[in-house]
Amino acid sequence: MHLFAENLAVEISSYYRNLVLGHGVTPKVFTLVNGQGDQFLFFIDDLRMEKDEENQFLSYIVKEHEAVCCARGTLVIVEKNQQYIEFAVVDQDDQDAIVCSAELTRDIDDKPIGLSEFEKTLVKKQTIVFGGLFEPMELSESKIEDFEGLWEEMKPKILHRTMGL
Repeated sequence: MHLFAENLAVEISSYYRNLVLGHGVTPKVFTLVNGQGDQFLFFIDDLRMEKDEENQFLSYIVKEHEAVCCARGTLVIVEKNQQYIEFAVVDQDDQDAIVCSAELTRDIDDKPIGLSEFEKTLVKKQTIVFGGLFEPMELSESKIEDFEGLWEEMKPKILHRTMGL
């Protein structure tokens, strides 16, 4: 597994802890890192796409930025009083993926008040819903143009930074 993938798991844990406990929000996030350490992070809900098109777009972004790993996270509600923040980190060249999960506690007003430590588990990449983003995909020229335009529109909202080794 690439060092960026392991660093990404630690970073996303901190990112979610800050968003949830510091700001009271739990967005669906997507992030990728390329071989030079450039990281891009954005909220998936901003895409406003159907699931299939969303996956095509994410696959396009992974390819265009030559990602070596990517991660996707969300809030999982089992029952009102049983909620988790879960994310998975997928590495381009590894058959395993890192899945992290932490239990979210809310007060009676539904405000987040606690988040357990993220438990890390290795699972097979093919078991991850978005584990196929590194697989080759054929897109029409018009779809590529649409995705290029969308990416340009999104850039002002995207966290872009360089990860250190």
